[in-house]
Amino acid sequence: MDIITLIIIGITAAISYKGFNDRDFFDKYKFNISAIKRGEKIRFLSAGFLHADMMHLIFNMLTLYFFANYIIFHLGRINFVIIYLGSLLAGNLITYYFHKNQPNYSAIGASGAVMGILYSAILINPHITLGLFGIIPIPGFVFAIGYLVYSIYGMKNSIGNIGHTAHLGGAIAGYLLTILLYPQVLETSRTMVIVLAIPIILIYVFRDKIKL
Repeated sequence: MDIITLIIIGITAAISYKGFNDRDFFDKYKFNISAIKRGEKIRFLSAGFLHADMMHLIFNMLTLYFFANYIIFHLGRINFVIIYLGSLLAGNLITYYFHKNQPNYSAIGASGAVMGILYSAILINPHITLGLFGIIPIPGFVFAIGYLVYSIYGMKNSIGNIGHTAHLGGAIAGYLLTILLYPQVLETSRTMVIVLAIPIILIYVFRDKIKL
């Protein structure tokens, strides 16, 4: 594990653990529409370091652990951090855009950032195979497209206590930042760049129909 991945996991675990045991701390830094409208912009960032419970934390950090090295190896540590934090912020900004008329809406978790890392890794190595439910092998690009579609459906139908909009925003940011920081993928992964662009373009075209 690269040192920068270890640092991110360590900071996230420490802040999440603090939130598990201190409800005031948790409420002060979670993503919340009303609080953000009052000027508490730090929540766009801080919410990405809080988690609902230990399983939520472990799932996100394990996913980060498995895919971080793809980005660090090809793009370096600084660009990895840019993609991670950029995806985190993009996920919460898009969440704000879609839920800004819901004052009580709250969310937490590193899912947007982790999704950005996952999508970046898929662009860099289109042959990545993911283990669905830890067992069933599935091509990374199939998962990428399927997850975007599921996120849109989940947004419209409020499925579960899941920040679908953060997943969506993180995935889009991971895609765009990877192309910006590692334009070689336009040659080495041209087909994947096009394939993953299609659902993103459709989201933009039909954004008013998706918006809550």
